Amino acid sequence: MTESLFSAVYAERRASVAKGLPLVVALSGSSDAGNAVSQLEQYLWERCKPEEIIRFDADELLDYRARRPLITFNEDHFTDYSPEELILSVARDDLGAPFLLLSGFEPDFRWESFVDTVLLLVHEFEVSVTTWVQAVPMPVPHTRPIVGTVSGTRDDLLERSVWKPTTRLPASVVHLLEYRLHGVGEEVVGFAHLVPHYLANNEYPELLSAALDNIMAATGLLFATDEARERAREFRVQVDRQIAENEESTEMLVNLERRFDKYVEAQGERVSLLGEDGMMPTADQLASELERFLAERNEGPEPNDGPGVQ
Repeated sequence: MTESLFSAVYAERRASVAKGLPLVVALSGSSDAGNAVSQLEQYLWERCKPEEIIRFDADELLDYRARRPLITFNEDHFTDYSPEELILSVARDDLGAPFLLLSGFEPDFRWESFVDTVLLLVHEFEVSVTTWVQAVPMPVPHTRPIVGTVSGTRDDLLERSVWKPTTRLPASVVHLLEYRLHGVGEEVVGFAHLVPHYLANNEYPELLSAALDNIMAATGLLFATDEARERAREFRVQVDRQIAENEESTEMLVNLERRFDKYVEAQGERVSLLGEDGMMPTADQLASELERFLAERNEGPEPNDGPGVQ
């Protein structure tokens, strides 16, 4: 029954996968604040040499009209058709330790069937722990370390949660997967990072190092983060410079820092990261001028000016 969701299975490779490996889930959905998931997926595919075990059938799971694949038109003919992919692979960390990687698009259809299939694969490979990351735009300052919400079954990692809301929100398939894994007693941990909302539409490099740190904590895998941290440092310098050029933006940042620090110091008192009325601050309150400025920079770096904010 589950095989109906597969378009390709590498049987020999599948049979040779060691039992008890961790599973890292990196699925791109309808939103990806700061390009958190896409950065992680690119990093793992470039550095960890994944070998495909199972390919899920896009025709069963993807809404092509909502997420159209790309194709190249070369003068008088089409080339390089690039359909969306959803793949289970076996990869290796920087010390050669193997792990499973589920990456690609978040299914548009048949969520229950897809999650049931993943649960069976978790059982088949006797997965030690399943972990995933996401990012959420919030009124937090970029001058503070990335924090977030940790969910799942790992008490040692749940202590890392800084934001602990009780709320109803639109679900993603990884939320459903964690819910099902938790329900059947499997080890699972998810990390939802909080991204400065005024940078959420840019690629935010600090998210990659934060995601890797959390995955390493959850799985025991080892990944090099020096390059990601250097990119984050360069990005931070540019944002700091741009904010310093605008008085409204500077005031906005000071207010965010004050609210954030107050929240961290008094979590037990349920101080909100949001406005006094519990709502997300308006664009004016969060310096729409900065967003406009970043958007203009995003159109391309000026001549002889360093790499712009992405």
